[in-house]
Amino acid sequence: MSVEKVDTLVVGGGQAGVAMSEHLSKCGVPHLVLERGRIAERWRSQRWDSLVANGPAWHDRFPGMEFPVTGPDGFPSKEEVADYFVAYAKQINAPIRCGVEVKLVQRNVGRPGFRVETSDGVIEANSIVAATGPFQVPVIPPLVPADAGILQIHSSAYRNPAQLPKGAVLVVGAGSSGVQIADELQRSGRRVYLSVGPHDRPPRAYRGRDFCWWLGVLGKWDLETPGPGTEHVTIAVSGARGGETIDFRRLAAQGLTLVGMTKTYQDGVMSFAPDLAKNIARGDANLMSLLDEADAYVARNGLDLPEEPALRKIGPDPDCVTNPISELDLAEAGITAIIWSTGFAVDYSWLKVDAFDEKGRPRHQRGVSVEPGIYFLGLPWQSRRGSSFIWGVWHDAKHVADRISTQRKYLAYHAAAKREPVDA
Repeated sequence: MSVEKVDTLVVGGGQAGVAMSEHLSKCGVPHLVLERGRIAERWRSQRWDSLVANGPAWHDRFPGMEFPVTGPDGFPSKEEVADYFVAYAKQINAPIRCGVEVKLVQRNVGRPGFRVETSDGVIEANSIVAATGPFQVPVIPPLVPADAGILQIHSSAYRNPAQLPKGAVLVVGAGSSGVQIADELQRSGRRVYLSVGPHDRPPRAYRGRDFCWWLGVLGKWDLETPGPGTEHVTIAVSGARGGETIDFRRLAAQGLTLVGMTKTYQDGVMSFAPDLAKNIARGDANLMSLLDEADAYVARNGLDLPEEPALRKIGPDPDCVTNPISELDLAEAGITAIIWSTGFAVDYSWLKVDAFDEKGRPRHQRGVSVEPGIYFLGLPWQSRRGSSFIWGVWHDAKHVADRISTQRKYLAYHAAAKREPVDA
């Protein structure tokens, strides 16, 4: 059988793969993008029905195209986001081949490049870009056994309240996904318990500017390394209903019951850490800190932005915070479903190269792997805080494409030098 050959193979046709294709084309690098599903598949099939982007349309996009339906200050739906990447790929003539899964990548022996086994045959490539992103394998902690008689799904498998059996729901994880799902379930008439861990709670907007703008002008998107203990901090923010600041006290007043971090499960009883008040206070402190920095920026630059003292008002703690639940008998509480909003792990089992540390994490510098010819794109903190966001991955792709182009020039020189006659 013939073997297809390509200079650079990009694995993954989501936002990272589309961005990578654009910059490789600009650098004149022949390439192919393989996507096992559809372009931006996860936006379509691993998001709940009512999800909208957590950043405004003016911010969370590529420079070369605006969202066609949602205005700049709105929050596009998940389907509009997926359609956006399909349209963008068409605009740049991205060579994306859908419905093809990459099963194995191995370095060639005794010659350059890599051998790639796919569901559609073998491909050989000089360079490989792993653009599969950070949301690969849903993580569900092994606490509640599968035979416990309760439905357990990851947030990536949640679609809408009608999907769940009748009864109360425990949502574990209070980041953007967990909070929005819990809120939707409560508004649908469900009894909801929300397990809240440590989190950051930025304002959706302050003094007439979205928090994405504030993080930009305050230089926070460009932070190159996370602070100690902040590598995996959950951020509670929402674009739902036109965008709103997450307020756990408001959610409790709405009827939602807050509990601390989920610890253990035994004989139908879930136990929670006594950390709820501390976690809520930490989120409050994070909010106030950002407001303080914003106010200082306004004063320092003489900006005419309206004051917003109401955002600084913190109401009294609800009863579920002052008298927290330490244990919950799931059956007695009527809980029939648990939604685990507990994040994702990466899976590079298909990439059989020496590019990972002992925990399976890529070893790289701004996406350039320690293994020559291997590159990564879409990783959290790949070059800075904004790397895993839509606009951030576009800028990281530019850097990676430039590095690939530079390596090609060295190899081209080597090939040309071998062809030139040597003077006697």
